[in-house]
Amino acid sequence: MWDRDEAWRRRWLLVGAGGIVMGAALGVRNVQGLFLLPVTLARGWPRETFGLALALQNLLWGVAQPLTGMIADRYGSARVIFAGALLYALGLVVMALAASTGVYTVGVGVLIGVALSGTAFGAVYGALSRLFPADRRGWALGVAGTIGGLGQFVMVPFAQTLIGAAGWTTAILAFAAVMLASAPLAAWLRDRPAGHATDATHGQDDTESETGIRAAVKEAFAHRGFWLLNLGFFACGFQLAFIGAHLPAYLLDKGMNAREASMALAIIALANTVGTFLCGYAGGLLRRKWLLSGIYFVRAAAMALFATLPLTTASLYVFAAVMGLTWLGTVPLTNGIVSQVFGVRYIATLFGFVFFGHQLGSFFGVWLGGVVFDAMHSYAPLWYGSVALGVISGLLHMPIDDRRVARLAAQPV
Repeated sequence: MWDRDEAWRRRWLLVGAGGIVMGAALGVRNVQGLFLLPVTLARGWPRETFGLALALQNLLWGVAQPLTGMIADRYGSARVIFAGALLYALGLVVMALAASTGVYTVGVGVLIGVALSGTAFGAVYGALSRLFPADRRGWALGVAGTIGGLGQFVMVPFAQTLIGAAGWTTAILAFAAVMLASAPLAAWLRDRPAGHATDATHGQDDTESETGIRAAVKEAFAHRGFWLLNLGFFACGFQLAFIGAHLPAYLLDKGMNAREASMALAIIALANTVGTFLCGYAGGLLRRKWLLSGIYFVRAAAMALFATLPLTTASLYVFAAVMGLTWLGTVPLTNGIVSQVFGVRYIATLFGFVFFGHQLGSFFGVWLGGVVFDAMHSYAPLWYGSVALGVISGLLHMPIDDRRVARLAAQPV
């Protein structure tokens, strides 16, 4: 039997394992923008080719996330995380050795895209949501996100150093080794599959006869707030994917050097460690939907100022710090709303569907970045589009009904 008290005593091992896996997976993804110019120049490919591969990665991550979540909810998260880390390493090897655009797209877009669904937010936060009781869940998600953010921060100078010293191919193969090394940590994230789980939100047995995955999905799809979360998350994915993939190239086009571009990504990653923890912690004290609205409005203002004011090193670093503070804080808050409203039994599945909206936005953010630049030799339309989406998303979160569904409303917290 799963012992909640035992899980709490082992809290640092649990959040540490989850944070490291997530940091490795997201850290490798976070630095892929540093490879845009080296890869396209070495292969003679247009930026749209690179952008399409990353866009497909984001889209398939979103498509696979609900399916991966169903597997995790049924058979446990540890197996999904272990398999995801191995698949991630394989995708990186294909990325490093691919000589054609088709093979490159398979490695970056298909293999890594599916692998992220088993190694990032959905799988890790789903496991931790079940392993921790409701009063400790915000802390667990916040700390795991902070550790993951530190991993992303470390990846930036690591990637830049390797690219400069050994070349981009060697750097990617080194990342493959990192993902292989993270795979065994999945053993610490063994949660109970759905058929035997206890809903830690309410301390009640939630047996298979009461509701299955199909019933849970149907219940969520009938909830207006579930769709508002999905639509709002689209903006988050669009903004982060566009900035992560195209900011380094944008800065180089504006006359800045590779060091400043790397420093901007490093500041984003470092500020993210603070922002993710604060957002996760604040989610246990304040209404999460208001926090999410605030994040999107702050992002919109930051991007509007960055795109319109003169570009300097100081303005770049301030922009990176503000974006970093709001970078991934949306994820524990969104995950928290889903578990708050629908319970944690099928959290990986339900968050997977919400996350699809995020990744659909990521697809368009990365892909349109390449298409618009190749057509107009400017990223300006993407900056203004990101601002508009941020405002819309902030407004969409305001009317979300974050009360527990009727099925859970009568149960004690």
